[in-house]
Amino acid sequence: MTSQVRAAPNQDQFAAETDRFRRELLAHCYRMVGSAHDAEDLVQETYLRAWRSYAGFEGRASIRSWLYKIATNVCLTASKPRPIRMLPSGLTGPYDGPDRPPIPVPAGEVSWLEPLPDTWIAPQADDPAAVVVGRESLRLALIASLQHLSSRQRAILLLRDVLAFSAAETAQILDTTTAAVKSGLQRARARLDDLKLDLEPAELLEPTDQRARALLDGYIAAFERSDADLLEQVLRSDATLEATPFRDWQAGRVMCIHILDAYVLGTPGDWRMIPTTANAQPAAAVYHRDPAGVLRADGVVVLTATTTGVSQVIKFHDPTLVATFGFPKVLSR
Repeated sequence: MTSQVRAAPNQDQFAAETDRFRRELLAHCYRMVGSAHDAEDLVQETYLRAWRSYAGFEGRASIRSWLYKIATNVCLTASKPRPIRMLPSGLTGPYDGPDRPPIPVPAGEVSWLEPLPDTWIAPQADDPAAVVVGRESLRLALIASLQHLSSRQRAILLLRDVLAFSAAETAQILDTTTAAVKSGLQRARARLDDLKLDLEPAELLEPTDQRARALLDGYIAAFERSDADLLEQVLRSDATLEATPFRDWQAGRVMCIHILDAYVLGTPGDWRMIPTTANAQPAAAVYHRDPAGVLRADGVVVLTATTTGVSQVIKFHDPTLVATFGFPKVLSR
């Protein structure tokens, strides 16, 4: 390919060539850092750096790989001073001690993983040429498992196994050798194998599947009616329940229902949930009624729906996430 330095940067031309990759770059940054808010900031930084160097882009690589090079290095730089983001199940085993309400981890002690609204990475309806982000590569199980890798191993695994860049392309993006890429990929895969995580269970349901929506509706009804018996119909016998910012998490339907019934469900009307999707999974924006009777944003819950029921419930106790998903802070009814 003949290289040609651009005479001068042109904002319209830059937008025409780069904007169509924004959604997939957002997904890539999210996979790298595990935070929707951080990913959004990193994409902004990526485009700022791309614009600054756009005049010198010589076309030796595609616009897409050039942007991924910038985005990946932005993420690697940002990851150095930041602690990795975790879920409770990444900290310890399931709680099996004396019966007690979950105890929150002190603020600042752990950086928690965040869910990603599917609307952030969905292609625009009027843009058939937009690249569709692989939904399976955004599921919370994978995002959580990636946190166990070093940031560089994470980048190599994502570039090779998720984005299907060649070893040579990946080496160019990371300014390293092909041999280093192959070695890093081998170590990353081995580390994930050691974790023995079932990242893509065969019985997993897409959130658009009617069975997945029925499970979500059942979970929502159980909370809004304060009906533990409904949870019995929704959760699998081996279901797990975890919630940030609590260290304790539960394994098994009996334990999950006990904790929810004893300490969470309350009375009918205490909870209101609005269906949505996150990380290619059924989800809901959660509201809780305060002492004054006002339904205020409480967080987001994400379900892993399978053909035999809900296998995992993750509740993110962060009221700001509700606005991130496009819902109001307070419900009028």
